[in-house]
This record gives sequence, structure tokens and C-alpha cells, in this order.
Amino acid sequence: MRLLLTILFFLFVYSMNAQQDSTVLVISIVDDKQGEELKNVSVSVQQRGDLSFLRSNSEGKAIFKVSKEGDVQIFCSNPEMESQERRIAEKDLKRDSVFVLMKMHFIRSLNLDDVVVAAPGVPTIVYSSQRLHVEDFELTQNGDVILLTYPKRLKKGSELLLFDGTKVLHSFQVPDVAQELVHDFRGNVHVVCETNVFGIHPTGKRIEISNLPKEYFLKYLAPIIDTNHSKLYFSNFNPDYPAFDYFSFDQLDSAYCKLLSIEDELMMELYRSEYKWVDVRTKLWARTKEMETGVDAEIWVGANYFTQSPYYKELYAPLFHRNDSLFIFDYYKDFLYVMDARGESLDSIPIYHHYRAKQTGWDSHLLQDRITGEVYALYDRHGYTFIGRIDLRSGEISEQVKLKNRYISKIQVYNNEVYYVFRPFESIQKKYLYKEKLPYSFGESEVHPKNNVSSVGLGQE
Repeated sequence: MRLLLTILFFLFVYSMNAQQDSTVLVISIVDDKQGEELKNVSVSVQQRGDLSFLRSNSEGKAIFKVSKEGDVQIFCSNPEMESQERRIAEKDLKRDSVFVLMKMHFIRSLNLDDVVVAAPGVPTIVYSSQRLHVEDFELTQNGDVILLTYPKRLKKGSELLLFDGTKVLHSFQVPDVAQELVHDFRGNVHVVCETNVFGIHPTGKRIEISNLPKEYFLKYLAPIIDTNHSKLYFSNFNPDYPAFDYFSFDQLDSAYCKLLSIEDELMMELYRSEYKWVDVRTKLWARTKEMETGVDAEIWVGANYFTQSPYYKELYAPLFHRNDSLFIFDYYKDFLYVMDARGESLDSIPIYHHYRAKQTGWDSHLLQDRITGEVYALYDRHGYTFIGRIDLRSGEISEQVKLKNRYISKIQVYNNEVYYVFRPFESIQKKYLYKEKLPYSFGESEVHPKNNVSSVGLGQE
């Protein structure tokens, strides 16, 4: 009996010493904004190489038993919150219980309404503002939208916005009178102003601009329509002349190659015949110009006089690049020419979807989906826009999709969806950016530059 009492005494003394050498660490985890307890947070405690792990309970607490000797490192983590850590010094562990409050910050707090998946033909608002009108827009490679906006009149001041689909990340005042947004053959976005062209560079959550001489842009960048890994495709299009050529330039061996010549023969005949009907003084001026430049007198008269008449129309014969093929729509010979990347002819397909323009509403405007590479034709009938997918194997349009809203502008197609700017007729609403889903689900194609905007070159509207 005495031996048993002795053993119990020593166990009691050992237990008391153990309690004196340790402390209870109570860690409370709360939201730094609302102060609410956070459960299911991973909490780890490290002391002198020993690591313990727990998850916070329903009261947002994690309780550990630690030694009073040695600093304690606390680490809290959760996928939805920013990780937090704290060091408790040895001198603060001398009490029997130590209480630590950890405040964690949610990485993103966003209250979402019911998710609505829009059916084809149902417009949804992409961007709206009570202060700003949307004048133009461009979609970036990562899906953000660059918006050209203005409060009252575009000429009185405009702003560039970087919009991620949920909120405006950055805004920038345009330092000139802005006119439109365009993109070059590499997909880089530019804002064209009255006297300057500014390159737009989205960098993270900001946009920066760089000044580019307008003359340089129009002379050396605008004529380039598209590119592949080694070749540039460009044209010598002039809005005041009813003919132009498409060329390719190989950057490896600096070789030029003419791809195709585009000419409206009837328009050219009328263009040159204008020389016959001008007065003698104008003919003398044209002859003088011919001797100075080597350009025919008939062309000088046509460019300065016939282009001002209602009979003259600029040429429209766009080139598109998809995968390893070029597609040139020659509406003056009624053919769709298909070429490989080297410019070798593969096929010539008759096209007739531009006939009877007054009845069909043919708008002389083609669009290419930058993701799928599909090409669409636009038709306008009584203010409503119809979009028809062109089968690049047959040149035919099997069906046309009517867009819901009337009198829309700045139309683009991206990943089987149509984006456009719209304000309801006779409404005080600002101009918003809308989109409508097309009844198609085409997969991704390679559109050079890959996944960038397929450049709209000269000879296209």
C-alpha cells in the first residue's frame, strides 16, 4: 500500500511539472471586414521543429498545447483568403493560456445574382454607364475589352477604359480628338485621332499609350493586312482608285510576290472617261501633272473629279487568313479565291451572295471570328442587321441570323458571339455595348497572329 501511494505521489508531481512547462494556445480566426468567425481554416503551429496541424471549428477556433520554451510560428491558410502568419515570442508563452486573434482577408468578395445563360438571339449588356457613351471597342487577347467612350460629344473629350467584363480596371484620358479604334496586323490596338495615332498597351490592370506618327502608321502599318510565321500580306489599296493588288513579302529572303489583282472594270472605264468631259483648263493641269509624275492625266482627273460623283464607290475585296489558307473575296469577278500560305492558287469558287443588294440589304461588309476563323456577311434590311455565315468551301450562305436590336453599329464577332454598340431609338439611354450568341458552336481555328484579331486591311470597310 505504501508503495502504491508513493507511485501516485510521483505521478501527481510529474503531472504538475508538465502543466507548468506547457501552455494552451487558443487561436481565433475571423474575417477582417465583418469580424465573423471563419471555420474550416487550415492552422499549423511550429515550435522547435515540431509541427502540429488543425482546422478551425464551427466557432472559428483552433486549440493547441505548446511548450513555454521556444518561439511559436502560426500559419493560417484557406483557398478563398489571403494566408496569414504570426510569430509568438517565448516571453509571451509564460501564462497557462494564450489567446491569439488572426484576421484573414478574402481574396475576392463578389455577390452574384442567379446565373442566366442567354439563348441565341437574346441581347445581353456587356458594358453600360450612366455617364459615358461607348463609341468603339476592341477585344484583347485575354478577353478584356478596350472601350473608347465620351461623356457628351466625342470631339469634346474621350476616355479609354480597360474593362474585364465585371468592372473597369483603368481609365485614361485621350490627349487628342479621338476618331476610332483600329488594330494592326499583329492585333495591337490603336486609337486614331485627328493629328496622332496612339498605340494602346494593356499591362495587367492598367493601360498605357505610346505616340505613333499618323503618317507613319498610314504608310507602313495600315497597308499590312495579315501575317504568318515568315510572310506579310499587304495591298496597295487607294480609296481614290478602282483597282489594287495584293502582295506577300517573305521576311526570310526579302522576296515580294503578287497574289492577286482586283479591279472594277466598269468603274475603271467610267473613271478614265471623265477626262473627256472636263474643260480645257483642267486637261492642261492634268497633262502637267502627268509630265511631273508619270501618272496618266486620266487618272489625275478621275481621282480629283469622278471620285466626288455619286457613281463612284470604293473597292471592297477583303482578304482573310485561317489556318494555312488565304481567302480573297473578289466581288468584281464573282469569285472567292483560295490560296495556300505561299500564295499558290488552290481553288476559285463562284460567289453570288452579294447579288440583288437592294432586295437583300447586302452591306459590303464581311467579318471574321477571331477565335473560330469563320467568315460572316452583313445584311441590313429596314434597320435590322442580318448576319450570314459563309461556307468557305462553297461560297454560299445557307441561313441568315437576325439580330434583335435595330440600328446597331461597330459590329464584331468573337467566339460565336456578336458584339455591337446600341442605343434604343428615341431613348435617353447612353450607348451601351451589347452581345448576342449565335446559334453555332464552332471550335477554335488558327487565325494569324494566333488568337489575335484578324486584321482588316485596306480594301475593307
